[in-house]
Amino acid sequence: MRPELLDVIDDISRLLDHPVTLEDRDFNLVAFNSHESQIDDVRQRSILERKSTTEVRRWFEGFGIATATSPVRTPSSPELGVLGRLCLPVRWNDVTYGYLWAIDESREIDDAALPAAMVIAERAGALMAQQARTREDLGFRLRDLLSSDVDTAEQAADEIAARRIIGRGVPVTAIELRLVRQTAAPVPMNLWTLPRSVIAWTGANHTTLLMPLPGHDLTPAYDLAQRARELYLERLDPDAETDLVAGIGAPRDDLAQFRDSWRQARLAARVLESVPERRPAAAWPDLGIYRLLGCGPDSVLADAVLDAPVRRLLEQGDAELRRTALTYLQHGNNVQKTAAALNVHRQTVYYRLERIASISGLDLTRGEDLLRLHLALTLAPVLHPRAQTI
Repeated sequence: MRPELLDVIDDISRLLDHPVTLEDRDFNLVAFNSHESQIDDVRQRSILERKSTTEVRRWFEGFGIATATSPVRTPSSPELGVLGRLCLPVRWNDVTYGYLWAIDESREIDDAALPAAMVIAERAGALMAQQARTREDLGFRLRDLLSSDVDTAEQAADEIAARRIIGRGVPVTAIELRLVRQTAAPVPMNLWTLPRSVIAWTGANHTTLLMPLPGHDLTPAYDLAQRARELYLERLDPDAETDLVAGIGAPRDDLAQFRDSWRQARLAARVLESVPERRPAAAWPDLGIYRLLGCGPDSVLADAVLDAPVRRLLEQGDAELRRTALTYLQHGNNVQKTAAALNVHRQTVYYRLERIASISGLDLTRGEDLLRLHLALTLAPVLHPRAQTI
């Protein structure tokens, strides 16, 4: 957050003689000053959780604050835990960027001070508009970093470094957030609460994040992926949580190498789309055998891994057989453990293994055939449409 915004709320607080909070247009907390006077449940929740609930947002928006050009007084609501407030719309060039709030249940704030307060609120609007434009411009620079043209990527890296956002020679990583189920329209993600050093580019049903790292430890990237998922889910139906995945690329030593991390993040997100048990987030270095997906085109990898015996099993066998085969291989070819994992009798496992061998033509007592089958069934959900139900 820009320190100038703290100056704004301090100036307005002194002018109105009331504590003030600043929220963005999505009701995410941006800044606040001390609250020694009256405070309600909504103000407390906003400070502790840094956002307001959907019900509270709808309540306030019902008074026209989103399009208001002058101060708006809103009444109390005991049901929502809301006290009466004064709202100063934070606008610039006819666009609302946020709201300045002061609790004023007893209407103690002098109306004569409001014109001067709106002048200060306009200053906040200019600052928030500038920040929004900076984010947008950096998003375009991030897109240039993804270019396969080395000169374009180098120029974008220099421009980002010149803005003192992320320096050259600082390790960076990519995070790719993607919706498994496509929505009718792009889902915007509120970026105000992300660290200033994080650069984002949002497309249709996906968002790419660039973040600097203190080293090559990806723990901060997992933390940011979780925070970004939460921001996305604020705009989605709660049932969509399992459909929102976050792939994380391996660290790279410089901005100009970001594209390599991004390619891995995209592949990691693709694995998560096809293999639900890996959700909601996974980093490329932690994906083990799935990293083979980065070795070349899908068609080439499918030809190498999904040979004729495996394709017969995928195309002629049912999902139950494929699940049994993979569970058997994952449990070290132990029939008893496989039966327990599938909740079936051991004889059922033996019967299914015979069918698997009959359909595929593989010898399940040979290590080479077991390796072929295990590799193929692991990657098949990504490479073969019939295997999505494994």
